[in-house]
Amino acid sequence: MSEHDPQPPTFRRPAHQRLLPAAVAIVLGVGLFLAGGLGLAPWPASSTGHNASSSADAGRTAADPLTAQITGLQAHLRHKPDDATALATLGLDYVQQAKTTADPTYYPKAEAAFQRSLTLEKTDNFTAMGGMAALEAGRHHFNQALDWARRAIAVNPYNSSLYGTLADAYTQLGRYTEAADAVQRMVDLRPGAPSLSRASYVAELRGDTATARTDMQRALNDAAGPADQEFAHYYLSELAFNNGDPTTGLREAEAGLRAAPASTSLLQAKARAEAALGRGTAAIADLTRAVQRVPQPEHVLQLGELYQSLGRTREADQQYEVFRAEQRLFANNGVTLDSDAALFEADHGNRARAVTIARQGLNSRPFIDSHDALAWALHANGQDSEALTESDQALAQGTRSALFHYHRAMIQRSLGNPAAARTDLTAALAINPHFSPLQAPLAHKALSKLTKSSA
Repeated sequence: MSEHDPQPPTFRRPAHQRLLPAAVAIVLGVGLFLAGGLGLAPWPASSTGHNASSSADAGRTAADPLTAQITGLQAHLRHKPDDATALATLGLDYVQQAKTTADPTYYPKAEAAFQRSLTLEKTDNFTAMGGMAALEAGRHHFNQALDWARRAIAVNPYNSSLYGTLADAYTQLGRYTEAADAVQRMVDLRPGAPSLSRASYVAELRGDTATARTDMQRALNDAAGPADQEFAHYYLSELAFNNGDPTTGLREAEAGLRAAPASTSLLQAKARAEAALGRGTAAIADLTRAVQRVPQPEHVLQLGELYQSLGRTREADQQYEVFRAEQRLFANNGVTLDSDAALFEADHGNRARAVTIARQGLNSRPFIDSHDALAWALHANGQDSEALTESDQALAQGTRSALFHYHRAMIQRSLGNPAAARTDLTAALAINPHFSPLQAPLAHKALSKLTKSSA
C-alpha cells in the first residue's frame, strides 16, 4: 500500500478500479478498498451492473477495470504462484468485488489469497494484513478487523489508509474516541478525500451536522476525479436527506450522477429524495434501475418498503423475498448479520428471530445502529424496558437520527410514557419528516393522537 493510493473510490466503501502490473497494482489495490470507510458504509461501484460470479460475457473486462485487474492477476499468478504481493492485491480486489457486486462468495476467495500471501511473507506483509482487516470488516467481524489493522500499522505506521481501516473498526466496535483519534492521525498523514470523509462521519455521529457537511464539502473540493465526486455527492445527499432537506439531497444526487451516470448508490439517493418530495413514480423507476444493476440488500429492502408504502404489496413481497435470499447468501459466506436483517425481521418477518439476530449483531458490532436494532426487535416482542435501555444507547452519542427517535418514541408509548413519546416523535419529525415511507406517516399519526389526548 502506498501513500499515493486513490481517493475514496467509486462507491460504497467506494468502489475503486484500476489495471496495472502486479507490482504497481498493490498501490491501487490496497488504497482502493482501504480508502473507503466502513463507518461510512460500503457501496456498489458505478461501472458494472452484473454479478461478477455469474456467467459474465467476455467483453466485460474491457469495460470493468476491477474485473480486468482480477483477470490479469490470476494470469500472472499462474506463472508466478509465489508472488506474495500479487496474492495480496488479488485478495483486496476480491473483497472489493464482493462489495461492488453484492456477492459475498468472493470473501472466501479473498481469505485464501491473503492467507497464501501471509504464508509466503509473514513479517512485513502489511498489504495482506490490511487486506485481512478489510475482509473481516466486510464480514462484520470487527474485533478481528481491529487486530489485523493494528498488525498492519505496526509494520507501516505512516500509511494513512491503514488508519482509516483502524478507524472503521473502532467505530463499528463503539469505541468512538479511539476512532476519532485514528481519523485525526489519518488526516495528519494525508489530508484528502478519504480522511476528510471519515472526519465528516465522526462529526455526524456526535450530531454536528454543520461540521460534517463542511468536511464532506472539503472532500468534494479535493476530489481527484469522477469517483471521488460520486463519493462526496452521495454523502452530501445523505446528509441533506437525513436532516430533512430532500431538495438539497436531490440536487446533490443529480450532481453526482452527472459525474458518474451509472452510479447505483446515487440512483438510490435520488430515489429517496424523490419519494420524500412526493415523486413516487420517479423514485420507483430510479430505485428499480439501481437494484437491477447491483442488488445491494439495503436498496432491495428500500424498494420493497417504497412499494409497500404505495399499496403495491405484491411487488413489495417480491423484493422482501430477494432480501431474505441475499441474507441467507451472506450468512452462508461467513458474514454476521446485524441491524438491517434484525430490523427487517422485526418489521416484516419473524419477530423472535429479529431479537436473535440483533443480539448476535450487537456482540460483533456494538455500534449505535446495533443498539437501535436490538431496541426495536425487543419492542416488537413486548420487552420494552430492556428496549428503552438499548434505545438510550443508540442515542447516547448525540447522533441526529429520526429513525432512532421514532423507535424510542414507540417504546416510550408502550411503557405508558406519553410525554416522553411526544418528545421523541417531535424530535424525529423535526430532524426528518420523511425519514421512512412506511414509518414516517405512522410517526405523524402517533404524534397527532398523543397531542390530542393531552389537550
